[in-house]
Amino acid sequence: MIAARSSRQLRRWLVGILAMALATLLAPVGAAHAAGDVPVPPNTGLTDKGTGTMSQADKDFVIKVRLAGLWEIPASNMAIEKSDNERVVNIGKSISAQHVVLDQLDRDAAKKLGIELPNQPNGDQLSWLAEMKAANSTTFDQIYVDRLRAAHGKIFPAIATIRASTRNDSVRKLAQQANQFVLTHITLLESSGIVDYAALPTAPPPAPVNKGPVPMDGQILAAASSSSVPGVNTSVILLVLAAALVAGVITTMRIFRAR
Repeated sequence: MIAARSSRQLRRWLVGILAMALATLLAPVGAAHAAGDVPVPPNTGLTDKGTGTMSQADKDFVIKVRLAGLWEIPASNMAIEKSDNERVVNIGKSISAQHVVLDQLDRDAAKKLGIELPNQPNGDQLSWLAEMKAANSTTFDQIYVDRLRAAHGKIFPAIATIRASTRNDSVRKLAQQANQFVLTHITLLESSGIVDYAALPTAPPPAPVNKGPVPMDGQILAAASSSSVPGVNTSVILLVLAAALVAGVITTMRIFRAR
């Protein structure tokens, strides 16, 4: 009786081990963990010495950050003065104050890199400011929120491109900082509850397979489809191991059953 009970317990134990082993072997490699808190980029590892090759795109980025402040600060000051919506007024206060900080960071970087910055908004920005100035308290909020939301949405992917590609450490740090400001401003503007999402520009069509945004060459494709053993697929190895494990457990159970 004791022997039979021990045999049943052993079989349950072996079946449990088999199930766990199979789950481990057949689970996708690098399975995602449960989502936790949203990570905040650490302020480490970024130098600011002005070293590294600077491209024309880098220079254009530094100039555009300056241009953004030249019209968004007065636009946000108008929001403080003209809007009857307390939420829009507070959004204007936040964006204006934060752009003053970003503008100083941009001017510091430009001075270090020898980039000449503009002191006046460009033609489009001047027309947007004129549009806001002519608006009354009823129409102002929608114009202000939509104009700034569209502008931030346009520069957002450009910042990501510079952050990922620049060789210059000061431009890299400025892109990191600008990314945080712009994402905050997008979120603030959307908190108004009046963003006209249907009027925003749509994303470009996706690139053809194997054409981006991550470059895929022959070596990457070969590494992704093969294991560490040349010519042997990872899934084949897992299936062989699973089959061997099943066979071993069945054999062990038969031996104990005979006893």
